[in-house]
Amino acid sequence: MTPQQRSRPRFGEAWRRRALGLFLVAALGLLALPGTARVEGGAEAAPARETARPLPEAFRAALDSMRARHGFPGATAAYAFTDGPSGTAATGLADLEAERPMTPTSRMPAASIGKTFVAATAAALAEEGTLALDAPIARWLGDRSWFDELPNREHITLRHLLAHRSGLPDHVHLEAFAEAVSRRWREPGNPFPPDTLVQFVAGRPALFDPGAGWAYSDTGYILVGLILEAATGRDYYDLVQERFLTPLGLKHTRPADRRTLPGLAAGYSADNPFGWPEKTLADDGTLAWHPGLEWTGGGLVSTSGDLARWGAALFGGAALPEAALDRMLTAAPVAPEQPDVRYGLGVAVYRSGPFGPVYGHGGWIPGYVSSLRYYADSGVAIAFQINTDAGLETDSTSVVRAMEARLAEVVLPAE
Repeated sequence: MTPQQRSRPRFGEAWRRRALGLFLVAALGLLALPGTARVEGGAEAAPARETARPLPEAFRAALDSMRARHGFPGATAAYAFTDGPSGTAATGLADLEAERPMTPTSRMPAASIGKTFVAATAAALAEEGTLALDAPIARWLGDRSWFDELPNREHITLRHLLAHRSGLPDHVHLEAFAEAVSRRWREPGNPFPPDTLVQFVAGRPALFDPGAGWAYSDTGYILVGLILEAATGRDYYDLVQERFLTPLGLKHTRPADRRTLPGLAAGYSADNPFGWPEKTLADDGTLAWHPGLEWTGGGLVSTSGDLARWGAALFGGAALPEAALDRMLTAAPVAPEQPDVRYGLGVAVYRSGPFGPVYGHGGWIPGYVSSLRYYADSGVAIAFQINTDAGLETDSTSVVRAMEARLAEVVLPAE
């Protein structure tokens, strides 16, 4: 199989719906909770954990079976208990053409799971008094050249940005952004630094008044990154390295700030409006496009093992003071018709389900999909990464939901 570069598809409603659908499942799981089984009468019950073989063996077998069933190139997965063991598994290939096997240390972009690190940094700084979550963002950004054209600029607070309640549009889904990326992605450096990204929404109408609704916005998280740096006088990546990556031993997680990222698995992308090639890695192992355009909208490459350890540490209370974690987990519904599906500060919160409360996030970027879920009642985080986004979300199938459910069935303790 040799992926061929295709002409850029039109950035229309069909692509927009597919991309948004994949995000909503990967990041929020809005269509179903993982591990749900139907029983007579329509009630929901948690499936019993498999007990016939050791957990590491069963976990690997489940991952292999998912690849055999759905045909993706490769994947990694991991689990981490807050007070017990952890495990990792890998299946398939990290590079189809080179026949390079996927391993537990194969890196992939974590995409929007990076928002959990951004929000944790902000929550920690708020706990220390460096930031005020309910202060207007003009305190830190009012002198920027684009600020006077920012929608809702007078009333947006840092908390609004972190909770996706600012009313800002999302530059990622604007046709102007897609067209600009399609023209410039071949440039060797990062043609889209943070200020350039924000300018795509400057002068556009707000979606709603701050706090009056919910709409996912990567642009909002770019603004959060600018605020973190303005408030501390430090580079964001230095902050996250010192506060979380080094203390927690997340040695496979690093900034996605250059095209050459050691150990990166090749990704295989579905049609995208950016004109990016189907295979994300060039023959020399460099990323075809500069990942710096994500920055604090995501901005990290990682492994499933590191992501699971991060989830266990963050949501298990080892990464932040209790008050800071409580701020992150204070959440409101994303839609009136789904009151149990909520979003806090950089974290999706599911209040009820067959395995109890679930916290987490997901990530999608062309060529890669990632998932992180923490099951609070069991004290365990489960993460996985897949090196394609092709065919994972259709009208009849959600591979992401299926994998979340299957891995949860294997790992979570039986009732």
